[in-house]
Amino acid sequence: MRTWIGSVIVVGFVLVAPHASDAADRYAIIISGASGGEKYAVQQKQWRDDLVTALESTFRFPDANVVLLAEDTNGTSAASAENVRRLFTDLKRRVAKDDTLLVVLIGHGTFDGADAKFNLVGPDLTARDWKSLLLGIAGQLVIVNTTEASFPFLEELSQHGRVVITATDSAAQRFSTVFPGYFVKAFADPAVDVDKNGRISVWEAFSAASAGVRRYYEERGQLTTERPLLDDDGDRVGREAETPGQDGQLARTIYLDAGVPQATGDTELASLERQRRDVEAQIDALKLRKPVLGDDEYGAALEKLLIELARISQQIRNRS
Repeated sequence: MRTWIGSVIVVGFVLVAPHASDAADRYAIIISGASGGEKYAVQQKQWRDDLVTALESTFRFPDANVVLLAEDTNGTSAASAENVRRLFTDLKRRVAKDDTLLVVLIGHGTFDGADAKFNLVGPDLTARDWKSLLLGIAGQLVIVNTTEASFPFLEELSQHGRVVITATDSAAQRFSTVFPGYFVKAFADPAVDVDKNGRISVWEAFSAASAGVRRYYEERGQLTTERPLLDDDGDRVGREAETPGQDGQLARTIYLDAGVPQATGDTELASLERQRRDVEAQIDALKLRKPVLGDDEYGAALEKLLIELARISQQIRNRS
């Protein structure tokens, strides 16, 4: 398991010079806030360690582009409001418009009737504070608040071209959540790749995690106290994975992996990757037309595209 040396991680991130190439970069910020007790501290550590492993080992994020702020670290890596502000000020300078930035909040959240907060070491930051922190970051943003009472974050952070995920659909859902465990686990499970394109999209991870949450409560015969939502069309509403709606179209196109390496010299592989992107675009366009198509027509068209996508993806895997 990875051992974190807090100050080295953040300082290393800050001191790396801004990239000058045309290739898009990928960044991940994991903030593991106040745990509220030993039981939760152990759980949060497992979740964040598993997420870091997936990002660096599976998705090949550069070490310097994965930053962790946590309750049990000191100095510039402590999960404090001051360090969060410092980090996001630097991100505004570093992240370019073609880059992807994943922000995951793990821990606990509160709502006092007026303000929703993510619990940090020391003073907390409200959803409105987070809105200001994200303002001006140019890249493709995916923000995941995995805590209880997190829905107001969706309302505040919702923006066209941005993916916002919360563990709850109401500020009144104030019990500790299991969503983060299933969300992290989704990125390590090949079965989550529903469209069989060899990659796991943000939507597929969200959908799999949502299904895991439902099973958790059903198997225990308990009332569901969390209902994850995703918003990516800027309407501040969001939708559950199994509920019809426009949200999810953008999230289906966002992946955490780097895709096919550039300049490999393999022209056939590059051609196959272009074909895959084209079929994926056709699938997205078809899904938008679903309300005006009959069930049989939609099902037949989708099946044909998924078979073609699986065929191309298999050819890509054979050459990779």
